[in-house]
This record gives sequence, structure tokens and C-alpha cells, in this order.
Amino acid sequence: MLVNREGQRVPQVTFRTRQGDQWQDVTTDELFAGKTVIVFALPGAFTPTCSSTHLPGYNELAPVFHKNGVDDIVCLSVNDTFVMNEWGKSQEADHVRLIPDGNGEFSEGMGMLVDKEDLGFGKRSWRYSMLVKDGVIEKMFIEPEEPGDPFKVSDAETMLNYINPQARKPSCVSLLTKPGCPYCAKAKALLTEKEITYEEIVLGQDATIRSLRAMTGATTVPQVFIDGKLIGGSEALASYFGD
Repeated sequence: MLVNREGQRVPQVTFRTRQGDQWQDVTTDELFAGKTVIVFALPGAFTPTCSSTHLPGYNELAPVFHKNGVDDIVCLSVNDTFVMNEWGKSQEADHVRLIPDGNGEFSEGMGMLVDKEDLGFGKRSWRYSMLVKDGVIEKMFIEPEEPGDPFKVSDAETMLNYINPQARKPSCVSLLTKPGCPYCAKAKALLTEKEITYEEIVLGQDATIRSLRAMTGATTVPQVFIDGKLIGGSEALASYFGD
């Protein structure tokens, strides 16, 4: 049975990480001492739920967590440092520190090392998240012990709701553009000025004119969506912000 360790100190472990072409040992104290840290642990890099939701969710909400007193966000998995580094690059997870628990020592010390031999994974971490203050676990969200890979309570939104239920989440913004478009550049500059993170969808690379027409009914770019609502071009975006 998995045990909630709230009020206890995190295990003392040295993680073997690779920075560039050099090995670099990272200790538990370096990660947690004197800091407020979110840790979310998961079964494996490049696996479906971990890649589609768990890691992206924390990476997206990282600026909000930082505004609410969190110093660092750590993603931990029983994988080697090379796998974790490549996964971080592919996910563009610039706001999360990916830590390899290659030997499973931290996960075992947390009582979260489980048998995934039925999937060919061997020993892996159970999925959970926790808020750690100066090395002491304040809060844990442990996924229920049920078949499969439950993902119900260790997500970023649940953690943010615990830290500050009134915290304002960032808008979800997507921007359809094409290379060399001055109006697209104007829209991107305005979003950057407002400190709004956006996803850029480039015509000819990520989408086609047909996709543009299907989504917006328009044939010109930019076309901006905010929280699922079509705002329109650069002038419409400026009006949206009252500029």
C-alpha cells in the first residue's frame, strides 16, 4: 500500500545527471534546501499521459506557480539522464527541471517504487505530486491504487488549486501565421508585450490554407484564438486588448 508521507523529509539521494557532455551529481539538498518545490513523478518519459498532459500541464502553469511562491518545479522518473534530457527537449519543457531517478532510489525512499513488469518497464515510480518546503513534504497527491495508469489528482491544476484556489490561470492562445507576414509580426509583438504565451501555427508547415478556412472562415493571417474563441487578425487583437 502506498503511504502518504506528509510532514516527513524527502529521501537523501544523489542523482546522476548529464549537463552538456559532463556528468553532474545533484543532491537532494541542492534541489530542496531553503526552497519551495513542486515535484511530480511519473512512470516514464515519452509515455502517452506523461507526454500529452502531465509534463505539459506543469510547464504551462509554471509562471503562475512562480508568482505564488514556488521556486522550482521538478519532474522525476525512473529513467536515465539521457532519456530525460531528450524528452525535455522534445517537449520544450523549459520551465520544469527533469531529474532522472535512474536507480529508483528516490522513488523507493518515498515508498513509490512499483512493479511495472507486465508492461516491460521493470521497477518504476507510481504517479504522484507533492509540495516540498525546505525538504519537508507539506502536501502529497497520490494517484489511486487501481489498474492501469490513473491520472486524477497529480495534475498541475490540482496542485495550483491547493496552493491558491484564486490563482489566475494563463489564457490559452493560438496564432495562425505565415512566414514574412508583417501583420503576423505585429500580432506576435503585441502578445509578447502583454506577456502572453502563445502557440504559433505556421501555414505551409503546421497547417494549410484549407485548414485556415475550415477553422476561421478566413483566408488571411494572422488569425488569433484565445481560450477557444476566434479573435481575428492583428487589428482585432489590438481591439481585444483595448489598444
